[in-house]
Amino acid sequence: MFNVRRREFITLLGSGAVTWPLAAAGPGVAQQPTKIARVGILTPAATEATLAFQAFRKGIRDLGYVEGQTIVLDFRFARGNLDALPSLAAELVRIPVDVIVTDSTNGTVAAFGATRTIPIVMATTSGDPVALGVATSIARPGGNVTGMLFRSFELSGRRLQLLKVAVPATARVTVLFNPKSAIGPPGQRVTEDAAKLLGLAVAPLAVGSPDELRALTPAVLTGSEGLTVVNDAMYWNNRATILALASAARIPAIYPEREYADDGGLITYGANVPDHFLQAAGYVDRILRGAKPGDLPINQSTKLDFVVNLRTARALGFALSPDFISAANEVIE
Repeated sequence: MFNVRRREFITLLGSGAVTWPLAAAGPGVAQQPTKIARVGILTPAATEATLAFQAFRKGIRDLGYVEGQTIVLDFRFARGNLDALPSLAAELVRIPVDVIVTDSTNGTVAAFGATRTIPIVMATTSGDPVALGVATSIARPGGNVTGMLFRSFELSGRRLQLLKVAVPATARVTVLFNPKSAIGPPGQRVTEDAAKLLGLAVAPLAVGSPDELRALTPAVLTGSEGLTVVNDAMYWNNRATILALASAARIPAIYPEREYADDGGLITYGANVPDHFLQAAGYVDRILRGAKPGDLPINQSTKLDFVVNLRTARALGFALSPDFISAANEVIE
């Protein structure tokens, strides 16, 4: 039986770790590049006012850069429209920027399609970079792409385990995934495979745009006792709509990023997105100092968020066990 006590949860964190810390990228301002560096940030987001971009800015500040003086950030926002990413990537190439930081797997694929010479730093790519064709190996990418690998697929089964432990009566789960995303359909398949091992029935729900999300009604969740969401930047940016849907349907739901819990989601379990962007700043710094992206190994952070929102549990009438609550990294009272 899945044991959710804290000591057992430590074993779930995995063994992958960043091979060099952020601070190891260089000692300070004296060694900063003399030219003003231009860094493009390609994202499905609609605004730069997010914890992830705040973490990236903190990272570059800690490394001695001063925005507007020694470094310029050029944001390109797809605003939930993944089809816009290739043209936005082309804009960054035309500037040209010195480095492109990508937020999402689709963003990485779009940037790689736009340039094979400008270095690309992945911040939240979930797909296998080798399978995607953007790197020859994880340890030595070999081309112009490196950065952080977002832990997504391997955590799908754990999210279902947690949902089942939180609400043992759960027998059928709706899996929300983006069919337009490079990781949506694979993420859905991995989640369904995990559900079978847990004896759960699955109802796939494919939603590919903010308009489609807003058009959903609680009726689409009829017959399910739970909801799990596959990682997707567009979903993250429209999480209020998803949270409202789960609340209206009054079913327990588990999400991949902590911001869902901050905004009222019941449970979240997944990689810490701001930490990925903080680490991405270190990659950018090394590249601006002359390192070749193809020589920098792709890494993944081991920092995970397991957050339980007890306010939401009480509102929905779910009594979560003390063991389950104590296993969480954070509890929102």
